[in-house]
Amino acid sequence: MEIVETGIEGLLIVKPQVFGDARGFFFETYNEKRYKNAGIDYKFVQDNISSSQYGVVRGLHFQKPPYSQTKLVQVIEGSVLDVAVDLRSGSSTYGKWFSVELTSENHWQFLIPRGFAHGFSVLSEKAMFTYKCDNLYNPSSEGGVRFDDPTLNIDWRIDLNKAITSDKDKKHPFFNELDKIF
Repeated sequence: MEIVETGIEGLLIVKPQVFGDARGFFFETYNEKRYKNAGIDYKFVQDNISSSQYGVVRGLHFQKPPYSQTKLVQVIEGSVLDVAVDLRSGSSTYGKWFSVELTSENHWQFLIPRGFAHGFSVLSEKAMFTYKCDNLYNPSSEGGVRFDDPTLNIDWRIDLNKAITSDKDKKHPFFNELDKIF
């Protein structure tokens, strides 16, 4: 397994060792001991899967303390552009974002620590997205930032005029309207 730093503290790309042959492939999506030895020491307590079509944008979401979550995300079908925005007010990278293309072919994972807003856009016809969380979801703790925020200016690699989003995601505040949460 290879750990790639992104330039934003704590935000990591995990490239698993994949064993492939004529039958297909095999790899461990998670091994607590191996991840701990690599410095990724979280107790994951909830797994989620979402399925979406091309042009869907989900996010940018976060959970407010004390229900904030670290996420380990991965695509098991298709391709997404995964985005994390640093909301940690004391961080030197506060307000900066990083994106990575996660695909069912590259098998990469993206580790997003507490204190980040998270979202993704679907680049393939269909995508199946899975993620582990180190804290249980709490509806009263939901928060978000507008995916089309002009200050952040995220390139989602799709036409945002045709993006498929939830009504809730369209109503999130802009980045400069957010209180310091983390």
